[in-house]
Parts: sequence; structure tokens; C-alpha cells
Amino acid sequence: MNDIMENFATFQKILIAVDDSKYSYNAARYGFALAKTLGAEVGLIHVNEFPVTANIAADPLLGDPGISIPNILDIQKESATNLVNKIKDEFAQGLAVSEFILEGNITDEVINTAKNFNASLIVLGTHGRTGLSHFIAGSVAENISRHSICPVLIVPTKS
Repeated sequence: MNDIMENFATFQKILIAVDDSKYSYNAARYGFALAKTLGAEVGLIHVNEFPVTANIAADPLLGDPGISIPNILDIQKESATNLVNKIKDEFAQGLAVSEFILEGNITDEVINTAKNFNASLIVLGTHGRTGLSHFIAGSVAENISRHSICPVLIVPTKS
């Protein structure tokens, strides 16, 4: 039992990956509770994937200027900032929190941020996709756990 507690004591920097789903909200609750228990610093990361397509069509006759990729990226960043602030307001009382709002491939960005932040644990939720949905979309949680150099706590959907 002492060995287990010594290992937990090494979790001094916890990286919590969030998106706007109830699954990651639940994972954030777990991650922050663990950080408070251990007195750990928290890194809170949200990654926006680049939009694959965008409707940039405009109808100047109707006064519609359309939307462009930079507009979409600005909207995503604002939404991510609001999400991170909401999660911090709810769970981070008394904890040091570093924020990482990034754009790119989710797995790559979480793994690279964990290395740069020197995280000793990554916490994230899973959407629990199975079958064809899992085959097509893959599992971000699974990919992160395969490529991480530190332990990964995946909070299940039914917790």
C-alpha cells in the first residue's frame, strides 16, 4: 500500500484534456479533485481541430458576406476560452492552473503539451464509441494512452 501512495505522490503536474462534452466535464471533475487531494498543479488543455470544410459562399445581394476559415478559428478559440474559464470557475478553487488552448491534431497536441508541461499524469474522458463509429473516428483517449510517456487516467462515460 505504501508503494501505491508513493506513486501517487509523484503526480505533481496533472494535465486535464477537455472538450465541450459531458464526458470531459466529468473527467475534469475527477482531475481537479485528484489535484486538490495531491496538491498538484493543473494544466487544462483544449484542442480545436482545424475545420475540414467551411461554407464560404456569400450572397452580396442579400448582404451576406459569408464566413471564412479565419472567422471559424476565431469562433472556436472564443468558445474554447469560455469552456476553459467555466471549468476553472467550477473546479479550480485554490489550484495553480496553466491554460493551453491549441489548434491541431488532438492526440499530437495533448502528447506534446504533456511533455512540455512535464505532466506526471494526463486525465481525460472518453465518449465510449464502439463498433463502426469507433472504427471510423478512432478513439482519442486510446491514441493518447498509447503514445503518452506518463500515466493516463481515462474517466469512463458511466462514472
